[in-house]
Amino acid sequence: MRALLAAGLLMLMAVPALAGAPTVHFAGYDWLVRTYGGGPGPNHWRAANVTVDAAGLQLAIARDGEVWTAAEVVMLGPPLGFGTYEFSVAGDLAALAPNIVLGLFNFPGSDAVGPAGTNEIDIELTQWGSGDNPHRLNWTVHPPVPGLGPAHLDAPFPATAPLTTHRFAWSPTAIAYASFDGPPDGPPAARWTYAPPDPARAIPQRPLVVHVNFWLLDGLPPADGRPAAITLADFRFTPG
Repeated sequence: MRALLAAGLLMLMAVPALAGAPTVHFAGYDWLVRTYGGGPGPNHWRAANVTVDAAGLQLAIARDGEVWTAAEVVMLGPPLGFGTYEFSVAGDLAALAPNIVLGLFNFPGSDAVGPAGTNEIDIELTQWGSGDNPHRLNWTVHPPVPGLGPAHLDAPFPATAPLTTHRFAWSPTAIAYASFDGPPDGPPAARWTYAPPDPARAIPQRPLVVHVNFWLLDGLPPADGRPAAITLADFRFTPG
């Protein structure tokens, strides 16, 4: 199950930006732009692949000489806790090469919260390398207790609208996912509520750091050989 390999390899402190590290301001928050290598993938991360304009946060996958490069941003400041996280994505998701992954997720801000493979709440939009895979929507929850293993659901997603909406509502006892093929003013195209019988062991209980990344499965070039771009039109967090 390729979803389980996704975003859980980066560990970054939720502190003010490191000296000299590039940052951007988007949706009322400051974000660190990743420039160092490594997972997921592994990929090569470039600051040039991240820009902010009137349309939103622009993320790109681009070729740099002989190397294909990816994009990631990490929210700075205090980690966010229980509440509703909503991401508006502009772009033709259906046109992305099948080995491109858009990740919208929460992750531990430090080793004190938990090791990699724990305390993670993921939304990933990808076909995991198979153009015949209709399940381009992937939801994964990594528990706070090491060794328990993640909960995962993948679902079809039409991706016909120029702007799609993806959210999760995180509480101490459940995580309710919903994705909309358009704005969130009608029934969702897919939904899943994860409410395990032992939520203290299965659902993250401590504040986490928001990440957005746009990357290549196994670090391989786009299957169609072309650069790609996507826009995060908005991000909204409502404490709850």
